[in-house]
Amino acid sequence: MRLAVAATAPFGADVLERLAARHEIAYLLTRPDAPRGRGRRLAPPPAKEAAERLGIAVHQPARPELPDEPVATIVICAYGLLVPQSLLDRALWLNVHPSLLPRWRGAAPVERAILAGDAETGVTIHETVAALDAGPVAAIEAFAIGPEDDAGTVFARAAGLAADLLDGVLPEPSFAPQSEDGITYAEKIVAADRELNLDDPLDAWRRVRALSPHIGAWTTLHGRRVTVWRARLDDGAFLPVEVQPEGKRRMGYDEFLRGLQP
Repeated sequence: MRLAVAATAPFGADVLERLAARHEIAYLLTRPDAPRGRGRRLAPPPAKEAAERLGIAVHQPARPELPDEPVATIVICAYGLLVPQSLLDRALWLNVHPSLLPRWRGAAPVERAILAGDAETGVTIHETVAALDAGPVAAIEAFAIGPEDDAGTVFARAAGLAADLLDGVLPEPSFAPQSEDGITYAEKIVAADRELNLDDPLDAWRRVRALSPHIGAWTTLHGRRVTVWRARLDDGAFLPVEVQPEGKRRMGYDEFLRGLQP
């Protein structure tokens, strides 16, 4: 099929690449380049980088608008901007949401599912409507969140599942109303969410997994502020596995401890 994609974040870039291997992508709608990294240099969003590798035309308006290239269907995935009703009326917008809607509507469904200790999550394909992640559902499928899974592995599994579900939906989509029972909201991750509470080992372990490898959770260990990228629970105790001292590279926790010795 010929369709367009609206995406910005790495998850959206992953879905874009998988769709491009199966369908003709007319163009990518994404957000403008923005400052990124320690140097805050202007950089393209991940979805744009993927589109350019694939030779897909890119449109980057500051506010959502569509080019003069009509398509019947637009797949939207981690785009990050509210699409106005005037644009929703011009095509069928299918949203890829990495949760089992109506649980975890909103900005950070993968992170919030791991933080909450959910045993499973999944992917929902639904029609984009004005209300947040509330549109009728075309497809939904669950998968387990394992104890070794972090946000990175969950996002990757969700992207693969999304492409498979879209293959079944795109030729002739049909929709069922989304349930009004069990609605929860996945608030955006903010600075306070990144700090580990080592007095709550279970929460700290979940927080490390929820924010790895894309954000990072931090704490103070042996007087040093460190980002903890990997950790494990051992008989209920929180044990760092991979850390990154402030201003330094990532390293194993054993190496970090050796560096503290006089």
